[in-house]
Amino acid sequence: MPPPEPPPLPALTRAEGEVVDAYLAVVDLLGRINPARAEHTYGGLRAAQALVARAAELRDALALMHQRGESEVHASTLARALRVLDGERRAARVTLPPPTGA
Repeated sequence: MPPPEPPPLPALTRAEGEVVDAYLAVVDLLGRINPARAEHTYGGLRAAQALVARAAELRDALALMHQRGESEVHASTLARALRVLDGERRAARVTLPPPTGA
């Protein structure tokens, strides 16, 4: 039996879609950099190097929204989009893992 279809993405403006995509790219990189979850320095280094460009893309997407007059963030709609795109799992890598018995 195939896995169930994910829910559809909510309707987003192009700029909102770019913000969501850029935000998740930044989150993914921060997850790779997280020293509490990393296994090798090289992967973290590469992610840190890429973070600068991805953060600039996020800044540019937000600036575009602002320039187009999209001054409000529709948080509930964007949160639904982030959930559909597995944002909760991806963002969890940025946090500290549960403590292990010591």
